[in-house]
Amino acid sequence: MILGDFLKALGQMTDGRFLGVLAAGLGLTVALLAGFYALFVAVVGWLVPESLTLPWIGEIAWVDDALTWAGVPLMLLLSVFLMVPVASAFIGLFLETIAAAVERRHYPDLPPPRTIGLGEGLVDALKFLGVLLAVNLAALVLYVLFAPIAPFLFWAVNGILLGREYAQLVALRRTDAAGAAAFRRRHRPAIFAAGVLMAVPLTIPVVNILVPILGVATFTHLHQRLSAAAAPPVRSA
Repeated sequence: MILGDFLKALGQMTDGRFLGVLAAGLGLTVALLAGFYALFVAVVGWLVPESLTLPWIGEIAWVDDALTWAGVPLMLLLSVFLMVPVASAFIGLFLETIAAAVERRHYPDLPPPRTIGLGEGLVDALKFLGVLLAVNLAALVLYVLFAPIAPFLFWAVNGILLGREYAQLVALRRTDAAGAAAFRRRHRPAIFAAGVLMAVPLTIPVVNILVPILGVATFTHLHQRLSAAAAPPVRSA
């Protein structure tokens, strides 16, 4: 069923509102990578001389240029970790656009959603971004110690975190904070599984740009499906 939610989200990727958010995501990701790469080049230029003299080998020129070019694949690798905070930022910035597009196409009979103020959404997104960064930095130790299973640890850690945040904010559009928390507790296994489904493509460069959009759309479907299943049956008169 979770895969069905994901496939519905994937089937809407040609929606104009999805494509608009995707364009913004490309710009944000490229800007982040360019900023980190510029910082890397500046640090290399400051710390590394243009040439080195080694015993028995002699002078090796353009060392800093070689390291600068080596930074390109490094940035691609870094994009895996950069997409975690990017995904978090997207939740706060584009939640309403994506969720509203999904509901308009698939759930047109729903009443208007609860309005989440810009301040409320921004504060929650920033708090979650801090948690994401802190947990992933701490988990780096585990990734190094258990390198053979590092991808599985990454998926599990970020599956928990992303699942919680996507479920929380999507639910908040339809209920209050207490109701959103109850929804997360009631459907914890499904939310974790959907979170892992979002975390796995985060480790694939280029593909990971789609994850924030697909995440919001998938969890919108998941919330509607689970809420409908949990609703008491309507008795006929």
